[in-house]
Amino acid sequence: MTNNIKGFGFAAAACAMALSGCANAPEPPRFAAPPPTARLATPVDRDLAAQASAFESFMRHARGIDAGFSGPAAVSQALQTGAAHEPKELEAGMIAYAAMAALQEPRFLAAVRAERDRGELARRLAADPQAALALPGAEAAVARASGALYAQGAALDSDGEKVKHAAYSIQHQAWAKTKVADPAGRLSRVKRISADGYRPSREDPARLQEALANGGRRGGAASPVVTRGVALAALAVLGEEGKARSLMSEPRSGSCLRLAKLNLYQCLASAGPNYEDIYCLGQHAMIDPGQCVVEATRAPAPRRLAVTNASYRR
Repeated sequence: MTNNIKGFGFAAAACAMALSGCANAPEPPRFAAPPPTARLATPVDRDLAAQASAFESFMRHARGIDAGFSGPAAVSQALQTGAAHEPKELEAGMIAYAAMAALQEPRFLAAVRAERDRGELARRLAADPQAALALPGAEAAVARASGALYAQGAALDSDGEKVKHAAYSIQHQAWAKTKVADPAGRLSRVKRISADGYRPSREDPARLQEALANGGRRGGAASPVVTRGVALAALAVLGEEGKARSLMSEPRSGSCLRLAKLNLYQCLASAGPNYEDIYCLGQHAMIDPGQCVVEATRAPAPRRLAVTNASYRR
């Protein structure tokens, strides 16, 4: 194989820096699917559902990218699909999706509804989302939210690996080794599609419901994203979604998603032949954001105190 992506200088550098400190390779799934007939147990604000759909829609369409590319046009179309998210919108959508999953936990919903001072609870949740974790049923709500996000992220990461592998295997085809036509225009289109963000379709509400019903559960401590999602779910039950603005972003996950998109742009700016575009697509439009979502389900590791050799005198 005369042309090899390992010789693609920028791609190697971008791969090395992508998600550094943000994500590790996904561990094997640890979730159990709830009954497929599960339905949301409470009505939700339209804006919350739309934000969750923005996340689910991108993840679903990106997973649908076929690694059996037939030519440059197929690569171009796949790139547009993989780029069709704005990082801040996807970050907020991820938290909304976690909230929608938590809303399926009956005991948690009952505890929120039974709260006597609903206004005070809403104020506490907006100021400190950790307060949601003390509510009865919160552990199960956390498991649902974490499982739903993990399932989405792990699936996109896995499908991205297939596309990335195609960048190597497809090099025996002549078209894959030809230069990308109008690379500057291609990059501009990708950036424009990214800036446009989510465009809803009729099927999205049903597909969101289907994804949530099959999201599963995952144990472990609540991550910052999952914690915000559970608090947002409680605020939705209280009818206080307006107090949730401060909950719709999370620094670590937001940085991870922005880095993934930046690496996609830089990779495409340095790409030459079509197979390098496929590499950029698999690594930075699929694997990277997939790993960001997986990482968003993990609680930060506890900090360890440094041990010194200082001596003390009595």
